[in-house]
Amino acid sequence: MNKVLKVNWIYSLFIISFFSSCSESSSQAQPVPSISLEEQIKTKFYSEVSPVSSANCFAGAYYRKAVSSKDFWLGIGGTVVLPTLTYDLTRENPNKLGTYLDNASIYLGGTSDDQETDIGMTWEVIREADGSVSKERKAFRPFMRRTSHKGGQVAVYQNAPATSNYYWYPGETISMSIQVIEPKKIKFVVEGAGKKYEEIFEADGYRNEVMANYKRVNAIDQVSNEGKPVQTTKAKVTGAKWLEVYLFRSANSQIVKAPMHSKRFTDMQCPGKSYFDILSSGESGENIDIFGSR
Repeated sequence: MNKVLKVNWIYSLFIISFFSSCSESSSQAQPVPSISLEEQIKTKFYSEVSPVSSANCFAGAYYRKAVSSKDFWLGIGGTVVLPTLTYDLTRENPNKLGTYLDNASIYLGGTSDDQETDIGMTWEVIREADGSVSKERKAFRPFMRRTSHKGGQVAVYQNAPATSNYYWYPGETISMSIQVIEPKKIKFVVEGAGKKYEEIFEADGYRNEVMANYKRVNAIDQVSNEGKPVQTTKAKVTGAKWLEVYLFRSANSQIVKAPMHSKRFTDMQCPGKSYFDILSSGESGENIDIFGSR
């Protein structure tokens, strides 16, 4: 092969290789379809970690828990019709006559930086008109609980003041929300039936830059039974209706509400599905009845 033909041959190979490489790169660099913010709010954010398919129950109560996906959530809220507790009259509390070993609660909460919170409503004693404390539980009152945090913050439990403007009753519709308003501070709001309660609750694990999950819970709690197998009871909690549930998130420099629909939470029915009647309604609503025995 003479010198000129050899140069032309090498040049031809270079041209073929160059265009082949460009063609391959072009085919690999297809644009990724973008999803609008509105669609992400409805379905799933880019950073959102899908909820696990199942989770282990913690023994001690009958409860329906919905645990959200994990993302840079800033809280959870919803509108709910408060349920009615029917006692098992054979399970009176021997240490506090007039009360029973089963109780009702309906609440929100979350886990952020390994710190857990439970914040919502529990069926409680009240202060009577004469100033005395009722022997039996008579109304739903707001409560707040947090576990300790690795930074040194201690665990705490507290109730709203025992005053009539902070009592709510079965069948009343309330809006309830918890939201991180600044690092380490959660704003808790309950409003409905002409009453409102607000509280800034300190929780060191809750910060904007930490990925977290949130939850809503309907429960039959059992006195002094945490961590133990549930005690058989004829108690039931019926008539709870979540009309909507949403998760707070920052997006495009504003706070948005993303519906907590069934693809955004892990369904937990503890200790087993046979104790619950659950009916989905709308985009994020549910009717929930709990039975201690069937």
